[in-house]
Amino acid sequence: MTQQNIDTFSDFENFFDTSPDLLCVAGYDGFFKRINPAVSRLLGYTEEELKSKPINDFVFSEDKNSTETARNELKKKVPLFNFENRYLTKEGNIVWLLWTSLPMENHQLVYAIAKNITYKKELEQERNAHLAQLTKINEEYKQLTYTSAHDLRSPVNNLLSVFELLDTSKISDPETLELIGVLKVTSEGLKDTLNEYVSVLDKKNDQIAKIENVDLNESLQEVLLSINSLIQNSSTTIVIDFSSFEAVHFNKAYLKSIFLNLITNAIKYGKTHESPIVTIRSYQSTTTKQLIISDNGIGFDMDKVKGKVFGLHQRFNKKSDSHGIGLYLVYNHITSLGGKITLESKLNEGATFTITFPTE
Repeated sequence: MTQQNIDTFSDFENFFDTSPDLLCVAGYDGFFKRINPAVSRLLGYTEEELKSKPINDFVFSEDKNSTETARNELKKKVPLFNFENRYLTKEGNIVWLLWTSLPMENHQLVYAIAKNITYKKELEQERNAHLAQLTKINEEYKQLTYTSAHDLRSPVNNLLSVFELLDTSKISDPETLELIGVLKVTSEGLKDTLNEYVSVLDKKNDQIAKIENVDLNESLQEVLLSINSLIQNSSTTIVIDFSSFEAVHFNKAYLKSIFLNLITNAIKYGKTHESPIVTIRSYQSTTTKQLIISDNGIGFDMDKVKGKVFGLHQRFNKKSDSHGIGLYLVYNHITSLGGKITLESKLNEGATFTITFPTE
């Protein structure tokens, strides 16, 4: 061997031993044949310990199969680039490695180099956790805005119905008439703005809602008060029977929204020459609590609506103020907390919604 060859070999040995990257030679039999000190320093095992067991013994359990598959590809003379897997150190810590491996079929060996990317992976996991948290918060604000915008439309409609009941011919004061006109125009503008918001804020959000013991009658009365003019103007009769149970473990805001949407829908889709009648009652079996809300309105053709009735922007009539959002909100309020809702209806024979609350 010439002096130049000796120097070259010595330089290679120095490079191999001092490289901060993990350098190794592995056999087709799945054992390390040679490793540099960086491998031992990272994994915490001596060179002898690392050579004494199959390589897969040091691989993290969830990555064993993918590592074995990659090793089999190398045996088919397929080089391996940018392969990531996890190893367990002697102390039980997980480290991430990024591998480049080249097969040498004539010697039944694999030459491989790996970089420790654990820090990078930890940063990615931290970033993803922050993104998930921000996404959750963003979705919660979207849902809050979405629900508020939709539910505020009924009180605004209630306000507009008051203006319709006013007989301005009996008011002689010009300033009062002007103020009434301003209030009416402002209310109509607010209604249009809310409708625009609702049309934009249509993305479902699975929010974690506060669960508490909610009084059914108390929540219902708050809703009825907010739409009192609408009920009076439409000559709607509300029949209430909470004798089976009077309270439920649920989210109060969700329950009020359910009452609001189902009652206003029953009034909106009442029969032309028949005053709306809405019956609201509780029912309790040995295993479940249910809220049953029925009306005598125009009903649904169940053969046509089928599974679409609770979908977003699903409209089943030609009313101009139908937005296909109310039942969507009701469905999501209930199912997001583990409950369910069903509909029984026939065309021109009213509708019955049965809400089954989640088990307490």
